[in-house]
Amino acid sequence: MAEEHNQEAAAAAEEQAGQQFAVQRLYVKDVSFEAPMGAEAFTKQWQPAVNQELGNKVNKLDDNNYEVTLTITVTVKLGEETAFLAEVHQAGIFTITGLEEQQLTHVLNTMCPNILFPYAREAIDNIVGKGSFPALMLPPVNFDALFAQAVQQQQQQAAEAPQDETH
Repeated sequence: MAEEHNQEAAAAAEEQAGQQFAVQRLYVKDVSFEAPMGAEAFTKQWQPAVNQELGNKVNKLDDNNYEVTLTITVTVKLGEETAFLAEVHQAGIFTITGLEEQQLTHVLNTMCPNILFPYAREAIDNIVGKGSFPALMLPPVNFDALFAQAVQQQQQQAAEAPQDETH
């Protein structure tokens, strides 16, 4: 029994030895800031309604390298008017090897955005400050929960889709 356990442990260690995750580069791919109200935004009482949207895009560069881009769009309104809109596309190049497809999809959609988010949040706060608006520190995001929710929605849609019936 001990020999069988040792063989299983050796196989698991060998599998893990082939797995690799490395950050090659982190960079801002795009930044946008608009203040459509102009100076009028500074004359109104500051009671903003903040809307935050997240997006994630994966681009396979080659067999082991992936570019992941996290997009954060923040729209701040005063009443019905947009005080400012800030958008950041924070990207990274990640080397990932030795993972099965499901594990790879999970890593690309959770771990990579988790690494990118603090940089994107800082870029948003920086550009908002340069626009002379109050600091905007975005709350943390649980990318694991978002990914699980997206997977669940895909499974529901697949279950609800009409099935091909062949007789």
